[in-house]
Amino acid sequence: MTRVMTRGVVFVHSTPAALCPHIEWALESVLGADVNLEWTQQPVAPGLVRSEFSWSGEPGSGAKLASALRGWDHVRYEVTEEPSPGNDGSRWSHTPNLGIHHTWTSASGDAVVSEDRLRSALVASQGDPEEFRAEMAELLGTAWDQELEPFRYAGDGAPVRWLHRVG
Repeated sequence: MTRVMTRGVVFVHSTPAALCPHIEWALESVLGADVNLEWTQQPVAPGLVRSEFSWSGEPGSGAKLASALRGWDHVRYEVTEEPSPGNDGSRWSHTPNLGIHHTWTSASGDAVVSEDRLRSALVASQGDPEEFRAEMAELLGTAWDQELEPFRYAGDGAPVRWLHRVG
């Protein structure tokens, strides 16, 4: 029987340097492999550092990685998991101000909003177009994207490491 695998990326957009070993340990506990990230200065937030790496593992590993990082309020991060046979892709975004947001993603990385979530947004908006826009912004994670965008661009050209789940 062939084991289904997927892959994704963990972007730690900003963290205090003192948390770096704790972040690596948390990721190791999920991946079951040593994690030695290359930390660089985060130019958008002087005094903070950033790192990113690619991972591969079983479907659901992205959720476990995002959960492992969730406890630190001073960390900005994103975790992606690519779609795999029988599994949707996902993206988890976290900021100190907003907490965590999850969205499903298509093969091209676009946010996917399910029919039930759309219906719920329509009901909640009660026919008010402005309220519907607000509901859609929440579903799409617009506030998270706006807060993380400057940190994303600061990572252009940063080294990426591949990590594989042992298992």
